[in-house]
Amino acid sequence: MRTAIVTGAGSGIGYATSVKLANKGITVIMGDIIKDIGEKAKEVESLSKSKVIGLTVDVSDWNSTKEFYEEALKILGIDHVDILVNNAGIIRDALFVKMTPEQWDQVIKVHLYGTFNMTKQVIEGMIKYNWGRIINMSSASWMGNIGQANYSAAKAGIIGFTKTLARELGKYNITVNALVPGFIDTPMTRSVPEKIRKIIIDRIPLGKIGSPEDVANLIAFLVSDEASYLTGDIIEVTGGLTL
Repeated sequence: MRTAIVTGAGSGIGYATSVKLANKGITVIMGDIIKDIGEKAKEVESLSKSKVIGLTVDVSDWNSTKEFYEEALKILGIDHVDILVNNAGIIRDALFVKMTPEQWDQVIKVHLYGTFNMTKQVIEGMIKYNWGRIINMSSASWMGNIGQANYSAAKAGIIGFTKTLARELGKYNITVNALVPGFIDTPMTRSVPEKIRKIIIDRIPLGKIGSPEDVANLIAFLVSDEASYLTGDIIEVTGGLTL
């Protein structure tokens, strides 16, 4: 039985992904900075026949990710994890002339340091067992978006990180891919003013906001054996927004 870590699992794409993977028979370790992630895990477990646990983690902090990983292995009685979904994310939007060093640091640390920290925890085990799936969450904002210099830079960095790891890890039967969600219905996008939401939706050829399940469905495919020949790919889930 495969085991997966999903970060940012308390809501949105992370929660939907946890449900989807658990329903595929995968043991899921839900990680999030929120304190009630254990309760969220119980909810997901009740929706499936898989074992699901939830542990708090600050992905931007190395020691926190190390403790999170070690505790998860101890609870489950295992020595490695097969699948990692680096989904945790935040936004601290501001025009660059008004952006503070703190706003820059917070976003870079959660997205880039977080992806590095979590991947470092799992990678030796994946290499040892000659199998692994790593999914990194980028964004359509990687191409640049007003007010998101920090977020866009982080998401572009994740694409470079993904392609590099795909080159390095392919010989160990480890695939590394990145997803580029567009405008998905999550707590993060619900904070966007209604006027801006309408403008964005009008630009989407499918004429609607995507659901977290739209992204989770693709993640479930990418971590499966059916996707064993896909690596280093940057796959959009945007409803055509970037056309």
